[in-house]
Amino acid sequence: MASLKQTTVREASSTKGFALHTGSQVTLTVKPAAANTGYVFKRIDLPDEPTVNAHIDNVKQVERATTLGEGNVKIHTVEHLLSALRGTGIDNALIELDANEPPIGDGSARQFLEMLATAGVQELDAPLAEYEVHEPVRVTSRDGGYIIAWPSDRFEVSCTNANHLGKHTQYRTWNPETGNYGKDIAQARTFVFYEEVQPLMEKGLIKGGSLENAVVIRGDAILSREPLRYDDEFVRHKILDIIGDLSLFPARLKAHIYAVKPSHGLNVELARELYKQYKVRQSQRMPFEHVPMGEGGMDSQDIMKILPHRFPFLLVDRILGFEGTTKIVGQKAVTMNEPFFPGHFPGHPVMPGVLQVEAMAQVASILVSRANGVAGKIGYFMSADKVKWRKPVVPGDTLIIEVELTKSRGKIARAIGVCRVKNEIVSECEMMFGLIDT
Repeated sequence: MASLKQTTVREASSTKGFALHTGSQVTLTVKPAAANTGYVFKRIDLPDEPTVNAHIDNVKQVERATTLGEGNVKIHTVEHLLSALRGTGIDNALIELDANEPPIGDGSARQFLEMLATAGVQELDAPLAEYEVHEPVRVTSRDGGYIIAWPSDRFEVSCTNANHLGKHTQYRTWNPETGNYGKDIAQARTFVFYEEVQPLMEKGLIKGGSLENAVVIRGDAILSREPLRYDDEFVRHKILDIIGDLSLFPARLKAHIYAVKPSHGLNVELARELYKQYKVRQSQRMPFEHVPMGEGGMDSQDIMKILPHRFPFLLVDRILGFEGTTKIVGQKAVTMNEPFFPGHFPGHPVMPGVLQVEAMAQVASILVSRANGVAGKIGYFMSADKVKWRKPVVPGDTLIIEVELTKSRGKIARAIGVCRVKNEIVSECEMMFGLIDT
């Protein structure tokens, strides 16, 4: 069966409105993005138009909404928009907004669904990233709530929105294979108990809140500008939030989610625990570390037949193996004799981060030389994006360099690189190469 492909929006589309917690007026525009971008927010109202990736590592706050941030830049109440993107099958998007919070609309994802219907969906030439949960993961809250991710061959949510009052408790199971996100989930509005309104206002929240964008529950009474859209609208909105918050995990999940009294805090904590599991499994995979020479491995002499680099600028010692023509793992033993140590942090030797990027580029160039349609070419490094250095690399470390080719067409190739030490990521980046005949 052919693998599923990633998607983005076909064209730019905008929507306007007021933000729930800040009360600010905001214009939000969703634009196409390249494969493996994920969801990226861009604050066009700020100098230099900084961006924030929608990733579990960037969650800053989870009280009544999910807030993302990098540095001093924050984006509040992202869950409804992210739910709409994930619910409509869009994997990559650039989201520009001129305030720190998307518009709240009517408290559901309907406004974003309409915007995305105008934008359309475009398939990309890259495989869909999926993660199948292999072991149950459970997180709990102090009020007795819990959420579990159970192994499954598809994404599914079973939710009970029990509350402290013991009223309006509802239950529903939903999955995208048998259900329709737009009809089943997207229309469900946010709700709040009357007793919670005053404390939220005292905290400076819900400045833009009204009966236009929320359902208020007061005892047995339902306060709303319109009748409930579903008999079980409250639990459907909880599922909407779960879908949005779990989209902060960097791949589509295959798991059955069981939630009782869920909250943004629980949703995000589950995504964080799943990400820990994901990183452990990724590090344990290391499918090439024990591949014997002659079954995909290359020694330094083999490497120098492909790369023009020589000591001291050859930054890969061995190729541990290949996975088809799109993945490769290399190795670099970092010793005290490296020529860059005497002049780089003398007394506290640290491998320069730019040389880690160069090591990834050299391994990628070897992979490019084997890729379908570009055999016999070598990659000339053109650019590096989303470069991150997470931990120092010091003498005695063994650098494991993993590279995946994401595009190779014509004279351009793109790849993602990761360097690990003791199964922990120390650096990563996205790279672009020009393909030149050898």
